[in-house]
Amino acid sequence: VYMTATVGSKLDSAAPESSAITFILANNRLITNRYVDPTPVRRFMTHVERSPAACTSSATLLAGLLEAFTERIADLLERVQMELDAVSLTIFPRTNGAAASNRDLHAMIQKIGVNGDLISKARESLVSFQRLLMYVQQATNVSLSQDQRGRFKSTLRDVQSLSDHASFLGNKAQFLLDAVLGLINLEQNNIIKIFSVAAVMFLPPTLVASIYGMNFHFMPELDKHWGYPMALLAMVVSAVIPYIYFRRKGWL
Repeated sequence: VYMTATVGSKLDSAAPESSAITFILANNRLITNRYVDPTPVRRFMTHVERSPAACTSSATLLAGLLEAFTERIADLLERVQMELDAVSLTIFPRTNGAAASNRDLHAMIQKIGVNGDLISKARESLVSFQRLLMYVQQATNVSLSQDQRGRFKSTLRDVQSLSDHASFLGNKAQFLLDAVLGLINLEQNNIIKIFSVAAVMFLPPTLVASIYGMNFHFMPELDKHWGYPMALLAMVVSAVIPYIYFRRKGWL
C-alpha cells in the first residue's frame, strides 16, 4: 500500500518548505520514502527508542507517525495564532494612549505574510493527511486491529478540527492584511491632505507677491515707504487666515 502526504519542513526557519513523503506498508513493515528530515520523524524515532511498544506493527508505526505530524501542525497553528494576536493588538490597541506612530506597518505586512505562508503549508498538509487517513481505513489489503482503527479515527478527527482552525487563521490573516493596507491608505491620505492644505495656504501670499511683482508704473504703493512692509503683512495675513480656518474645521 502506497500513501503519499505533503508535509512541512524547516518550519522554524526563515525558509519553510513543503515536501512529499510516501508511506509504504509491505509485509508488516513501514517504509518511508522522503528527501527531508522533518522534526516529527526525529521526535517519533526518539520516542520509539524509549517505548518499544510503539513499534509492534507497521500500522502502529504509521499511526504514531501521523499523530506526531498532527501534533506538530497543532503546535505550528498555535504559534501562528499567538503572532497574529500580537499583530492584531498592535493594529487595534486596547488603550487610548497607544501611539499610532510606533507601528511599523511594513514589518506587520511582512509578519502577516510569513504567517500566511505557514498557514497555507499547514492546510496543504492537513488535506493530504485527511485523504491518507481515510484511505488507510478503507483499504481492503490492510488489516487493522480495533485499537489501531480507533487511533486512525481519532487522528482523522484531530486533522479535521485543525483544518477548521487553519481556515479560521487564514481568514484572520486576510482581515489583518486588509486592516494594515487600510491604515497605509489613511496615512497616505493624511499626507496628501497636508500638502493640499499647504498649497491652499500659500496661494493667497503668492497672489499678493505676484500682484506687487508686476512692472506697472502706476502702482502707488511702490513709491511709499510703507509699501514693502504692507505687502509682507498682507502675505502673512493671507496665509494665517486659511490656517486658522482649517484648524477650526479640523482639517489639520
